[in-house]
Amino acid sequence: MSHFDDPQTREANLAFIRRSMNAPLLSKDEEQRLTRAWRDDSDEESLHALIEAYSRLVIATAARFRHYGLPSGDLIQEGVLGLMQAANRFEPERDLRFATYASWWVRSAMQDFVLRNWSIVRTGTTAAQKSLFFNMRRLRRQIEDNDGEVFGQSGREMVAAQLGVRLTDVEEMEGRLFGGDSSLNATLGEDAETAWIDMLADERPTPEDSFQVQHDQDRRRDWIEQALGCLNDRERIIIEERRLQEDGVTLESLGERFGVSKERVRQLESRAMKKMHHWISAQVSQPEDLHF
Repeated sequence: MSHFDDPQTREANLAFIRRSMNAPLLSKDEEQRLTRAWRDDSDEESLHALIEAYSRLVIATAARFRHYGLPSGDLIQEGVLGLMQAANRFEPERDLRFATYASWWVRSAMQDFVLRNWSIVRTGTTAAQKSLFFNMRRLRRQIEDNDGEVFGQSGREMVAAQLGVRLTDVEEMEGRLFGGDSSLNATLGEDAETAWIDMLADERPTPEDSFQVQHDQDRRRDWIEQALGCLNDRERIIIEERRLQEDGVTLESLGERFGVSKERVRQLESRAMKKMHHWISAQVSQPEDLHF
């Protein structure tokens, strides 16, 4: 028995679903209060309240991905991570409800989880392949229901036209989604000694590509260090402790340190970021920085 069939796991998932569906909805003012408390003060109770209130969004989204054959508990867990990402990035100043903003992060987290776990030989990485992967089952079923016939060449052409992709993309994705997996260790023929894995191209970066990536990273790091030089002492401290540390300090703690309000610290941080952005943009626009 796998852990996915464990009665305790199933019961825990059901208990989470029941709690989530019974959690009260938040008003816009409550959302504003909680998101500000989490962003400005790292108040974990506020984050927990947000996650609890909008876990029903995670559960509803997970139901849309159930036909991919993955455990619902894992989908929900990934969705909660997406919900936390939304809480970390949400800007309360924008006239937008948190649920609307979070829905994209939740769906994206689940899509990435499905792509990682579905099958390494069935999924693609381009935008067209991802669009086909998540829409082809629905479109195929819709075409078969409307036409009353088995999905064929005309159906593939309709899918290609509706999604704006090539017909060959549709044909390849159909084979990936509805065909069986083959072992990479299987030989190319009955009497062949060469396996499919021997024919795979090495997609690792070349030494030249690795050097270029490292060079670009070093240059960006130098730009940031030099851009910090255009800030005054207080602005530099704020940026270093808020943006350049893995666990940035809160606006409130910096406000107490400088003897100003946390809103003033936020304004100083915003001004410093604009200064650095302006300085770095000027460097990027110089011809000598556009060539290696």
